[in-house]
Amino acid sequence: MKSTGNTILITGGGSGIGEALAQRFHDLGNTVVVAGRRLDALEAACAGRANMHAIALDVESAEGVAAFAAQVRERFPDLNVLVNNAGIMRYERLDRARDLADAEATITTNLLGPIRLIDALVDHLVARGDGVIVNVTSGLAFVPLPGTPTYSATKAAMHSYTQSLREMLRGRVEVIELAPPAVQTDLTPGQRTREGYQPLDAFADEVMALFAREPTPEEVLVERVQGFRKAEAEGTHAQFMDHLTGLSAQMFDQLGM
Repeated sequence: MKSTGNTILITGGGSGIGEALAQRFHDLGNTVVVAGRRLDALEAACAGRANMHAIALDVESAEGVAAFAAQVRERFPDLNVLVNNAGIMRYERLDRARDLADAEATITTNLLGPIRLIDALVDHLVARGDGVIVNVTSGLAFVPLPGTPTYSATKAAMHSYTQSLREMLRGRVEVIELAPPAVQTDLTPGQRTREGYQPLDAFADEVMALFAREPTPEEVLVERVQGFRKAEAEGTHAQFMDHLTGLSAQMFDQLGM
């Protein structure tokens, strides 16, 4: 992926990882379009930045995604990079019957949303000749957090989907997976200041350094997520699971679940 001269669409670009990466890509001289549910947050992310644009997007609607993609293609015909970053993370207990609304919303946003948007833009990106798709997954794609089972499952699914997509598009569209560790954002309550999580700026700086490599890695993995990615191969999966199970119990207690 080239560092500059791109037109980049980033979903979930109004906060957290999406906003941080959008602004850093913009600083390199790229045109950036940020998309998400909250137009006010998107516009705040774009404030004072020429060639950075905000468009509302509701990934829960198949029709809405198709209409959004048509609008983006019309307004930004030079679009060549799609970053699927939008996601939600909800704590869920699996040891009792429950309302499945959180699970269903998580699947729609984290899995169906990217699949729908890729489908709506893939022909355009292939025709560009320099197209790139970046799917943001998670270290939890490789070792799940039991307290966020549906989130972890959607990220594992996106990891698998990205591998298939990469092979299908090899030589036509570059396909990259970005798998963050636990980062200080507002993804879950209290996460922005949670001890032990990677500060957002430090994470974004490390990610941009990896994107600058030639060639760009197929998997963009900061140092803190390497243990998750290698857990199965290195025989440490059980230890990670024990730790994450304990963390889940702590979060259930804090949330009164």
